[in-house]
Amino acid sequence: MSIRWKVIIPYVLLTFVVAVIGLYVITHLVAVRQEERLRNQLLEAGRIFSTQFTLQERRQLQTARLIAYTVGVADALQAGDRASLEKLVRPQVATHKLKQVFLIDLQGQEQLHLFQKDKDTLELMGDMGMGKAQWLSSLLITNSELARRVLAINPQDNKYYLYSALTVMLNQNVVGVVVVGTPVDSLLQSLKMVSLADVVFYDTQGRVILSTLPPESEIEGTEANDYASLQSAFGLDQIALNEILQSPELVLGENVFIDGRGYSIARGVLQIGREPIGVFGVILPLDFVIAFAAESRNFYSWIFIFIVLGVFLVGYFVSHPMIVSLHKFLVASQVVAAGDLSHRTHIRTNDELGVLSQTFDEMLSSLQARTAELQKAHKILEQMDRTKATFIEVAAHELRTPLTLVKGYTQMLALKFKDEPETVALAQGILEGAERMQEIVSSMLDVSRIDSNILKIVPEEVNLGVVIGRAYKTFQDALKERNLTLTIQGVDGLPLIQADPDQLYKVFYHLLMNAIKYTPDGGRITIHGHLVEGEGGRGEVEIIVSDTGIGIEPEHHQLIFEKFYQTGEVYMHSSGKTKFKGGGPGLGLAIARGIIQAHAGHIWVESPGHDEARCPGSQFFVRLPLRAEFHERDTSSVP
Repeated sequence: MSIRWKVIIPYVLLTFVVAVIGLYVITHLVAVRQEERLRNQLLEAGRIFSTQFTLQERRQLQTARLIAYTVGVADALQAGDRASLEKLVRPQVATHKLKQVFLIDLQGQEQLHLFQKDKDTLELMGDMGMGKAQWLSSLLITNSELARRVLAINPQDNKYYLYSALTVMLNQNVVGVVVVGTPVDSLLQSLKMVSLADVVFYDTQGRVILSTLPPESEIEGTEANDYASLQSAFGLDQIALNEILQSPELVLGENVFIDGRGYSIARGVLQIGREPIGVFGVILPLDFVIAFAAESRNFYSWIFIFIVLGVFLVGYFVSHPMIVSLHKFLVASQVVAAGDLSHRTHIRTNDELGVLSQTFDEMLSSLQARTAELQKAHKILEQMDRTKATFIEVAAHELRTPLTLVKGYTQMLALKFKDEPETVALAQGILEGAERMQEIVSSMLDVSRIDSNILKIVPEEVNLGVVIGRAYKTFQDALKERNLTLTIQGVDGLPLIQADPDQLYKVFYHLLMNAIKYTPDGGRITIHGHLVEGEGGRGEVEIIVSDTGIGIEPEHHQLIFEKFYQTGEVYMHSSGKTKFKGGGPGLGLAIARGIIQAHAGHIWVESPGHDEARCPGSQFFVRLPLRAEFHERDTSSVP
């Protein structure tokens, strides 16, 4: 009998028996239906709360839009006329009963701050630093109408507010931002009435910050606004918080007890449009569901315990012979995976496992023979690669001397015939060609040193702004000739790092040259630097070289860092190192990668693809540690 029938027949009978028993159990589980009703009510309350909260925010944003488009507000905000702003905005704030309103100019200064201290008092407040809030920065630097929402603490009354911010436009230009705030605790009480459920809010660490349930002070007599007991009952760890943030639907939580009363909770992301602003939970009491379920729990538990024991016993007697064979097969596969291709399964049965074992043993014999052949071929390829590297190094060394002579004699000819423009032009052409050849020879030597692990690193305190500026000066004429715009941002503010400035110059030299070569005339190149946190929390600097060039296909992102690798058809490349799609030996990125790795850093590229019509561009990322550990290298063969 085949293994298929050995497994199917007994388990079909067993499944039928379990299904009958399960049907009997399910028909008597009234508590399950009650729990399902409670779960559906929770989910509905969560949907109502989310919808009503979104509607409230939309009304708040609409009020902000009315203020932003009030005639004269944009002009007064641009001019910094605070008296006119107050005269124009105060009636709007009073009419719509707004709790808090800010008008902030492009410099982040609060030109107007109105705060409703009580029902009938609307005070003009001083600058509380709202304009410096990080979440507002994207609105202040844009040039189009945008809106942002966020939950934040108001330092004036130490309460959480829902803030809605909207850009103020004048002649299609942003002149500032209007921010409208409403206390979240007042919103929660009204939304509790609508959703018919208690509500709890969390911060980004999963801590309870607001709730319509009574705080611990009302339960145990501690200080007011202390949610320690609610945190203990409903708080979230990072895993649960991530699950909620990634789920498009409400996530049901476990039942909890507070002050002797049971509760059930469902949590979800409070999202307005595509913008998540927080995490909330809706809470309902368990009441009679728990009592009924407790009465039935023991009875059903004993039934299923006996069923499970029966399944284990039947399964053991059915599966034991197969498990023994599968264990032998597993041991054989693990030994083979460890590299011992001489091992065999030695399973001899008259079912599918026996056939599989025999096939596996035959495959191992064939694989063992082919592996031996591949090892021989690999040794030959390694020898060929070493021979090629040796040839490159020898050829580069041999070419340096004649190139030096060519350059020297050419310079002498240019001086001797300086009064003959035609001869000088010819000599200059020879000199430029010799310099280009000398650059290629130097690249070949760099690649040879990297491959041989003898690249010499001489670390010192390095200012990356100076290194990048040196590379920029090298290509200044080429940028002007190609009508390319180069922008350098954030580099001068970076701290000094331990590195070899001459080697890093080569990195940015090759990256900038590639950006020039593959960006059409009139394009843009940007070099941006900033601090990041690397592995293990160590500080690192990140330099991004971006262009508006023809882009790189994703399948080439790793290969372009290999020596001599070039994308596209080489015969279609133009000549010249800074001409559009200019040719080259394909060594620049290999050198850059070797130098960055020698500095314990990383280099990679990101690009959506190659398109010479739309020019999607490329971004090359360079990360370097602030303090790298440099190991001694063999430099005996370095000239």
